[in-house]
Amino acid sequence: MTGDAGGDMLSWDESVFRDESVFEIDHVPETFRHRESQLESLKYALRPAVRGSRPLNTMVRGPPGTGKTTAVQKLFGELGARTDVRTVRVNCQVDSTRYAVFSRLFEGIFDYEPPSSGISFKKLFGQITDRLVEEDDVLVVALDDVNYLFYENEASDTLYSLLRAHEAHSGAKIGVIVVSSDLGLDVIDDLDTRVQSVFRPEEVYFPVYDATEIYDILFERSKRGFHDGVIGDAELERVADLTAESGDLRVGIDLLRRAGLNAEMRASKTIAEEDVESAYDKSKHVHLSRSLRGLSDSERALVRVLAENDGERAGTVYEAFHDETDLGYTRYSEITNKLDQLGVIDAEYAEVEGRGRSRELSLAYEAEAVLDRLE
Repeated sequence: MTGDAGGDMLSWDESVFRDESVFEIDHVPETFRHRESQLESLKYALRPAVRGSRPLNTMVRGPPGTGKTTAVQKLFGELGARTDVRTVRVNCQVDSTRYAVFSRLFEGIFDYEPPSSGISFKKLFGQITDRLVEEDDVLVVALDDVNYLFYENEASDTLYSLLRAHEAHSGAKIGVIVVSSDLGLDVIDDLDTRVQSVFRPEEVYFPVYDATEIYDILFERSKRGFHDGVIGDAELERVADLTAESGDLRVGIDLLRRAGLNAEMRASKTIAEEDVESAYDKSKHVHLSRSLRGLSDSERALVRVLAENDGERAGTVYEAFHDETDLGYTRYSEITNKLDQLGVIDAEYAEVEGRGRSRELSLAYEAEAVLDRLE
């Protein structure tokens, strides 16, 4: 493709972007639209913390890309700026064990990481609660993507420690917000009964944005992120339509950024429809890219084996996985369950002649798209 003629050509030191960071997935916008009722519900739950009491525990649920993380970050930013309430958001996709979660809490409270080895969980836990009591601080913990703690069977122990902190150490005040994008996960039912008895959260649901809301949000991002005149109404409407089809606002935000980069590749000052269409091939897989990014080496190995043996029987897949990792069937089965829960693969039981019930595995995405993102 070539650049536009005449005055529509970008010079080498020009950009279509006014502020490219506006199109980062984790950017917290100044104006957060169409989530007023959800924000009010969260503020209601957190209000006791501002008065020095333990806040109400809260469960935030909704499909991916519906503003859950942004809402938490927005409120935590306000709390940090206006009050003495301590807030720590833990990305459970990265920190998916109880010890890892509390290491992140330690870092948030002390402003440095705990020793990487040699400190027991009990001591780590004690140092956190000691500091909270000494300073008479309230701590609000957001377990973002808490579903990953469930995938690793760490959710009950983690929540039990947080919810019982005031019993283990009198005066410790900790509130918990759990955030889940897995609508197939029943957070309460999947917890141990010992946790269910103390975890009675307020529930806040984030529905998929409708088409009008999507356009409104993307229009606002475009205004802040692009220079005037970079994207026209027709191109923005196309981005909004593609985003609505996916149901994930992050697709649209990523699509705007990639379309802008495509225009720059053509040395054009304006985004054309072809820039949007070619960008969509990558942007539509934002959720897949994010899911794969959080996997361990052995989990990525199984995804790769599945992509290379798509359509083969589970036995063939296991043999290829074992050859590559030297891991046994138990670990293979655990990883399969996690990938199924993540929506990266589909694992279904079927009757196989002469063998009874056998689990059939298939990728939930095109093999080529998966392999591209594993590189």
